[in-house]
Amino acid sequence: MKVAFTIPGQPQGKGRAKIVRIGGFSRMATPAKTVAYEGLIAHAAQAAMAGRPMLDGPVSVFLVLDCQVPASWSGKKQREALAGEHMPTTKPDIDNVCKAVFDGCNGVLWRDDVQVVDVRVRKRYAATPCVRVEAWALREPVEQPELLEAVPA
Repeated sequence: MKVAFTIPGQPQGKGRAKIVRIGGFSRMATPAKTVAYEGLIAHAAQAAMAGRPMLDGPVSVFLVLDCQVPASWSGKKQREALAGEHMPTTKPDIDNVCKAVFDGCNGVLWRDDVQVVDVRVRKRYAATPCVRVEAWALREPVEQPELLEAVPA
């Protein structure tokens, strides 16, 4: 079973937990912006699941991070970015967006993100910023890319 959904808005990375003191005790707290984004992710994933059971066993994920083109760029440079001539080499970091998406999908798309064993991520400029997610349970062995096969063990 393949599940596909879109998380609207500019991709956001998972924020670092902060130490807060409550009643004389210190604890780690996730930033409110991250909690809200993970809630948006969970809502989008739940709508895509449409009552189906969570993915079981090893899971493969493909993420496309469609980033907003900077408004400060000239019209020509914006058109070039949308044509793929410029790549987004600024925040958010790909790995932090993956963390936010994976944590937001926990308990909705899969039991835990430890099930994800195969990931492909692309970060590009787009007219409508969003994160597009495709995930599916792996039933067959994952092919090893030639690059990895050539590396001695």
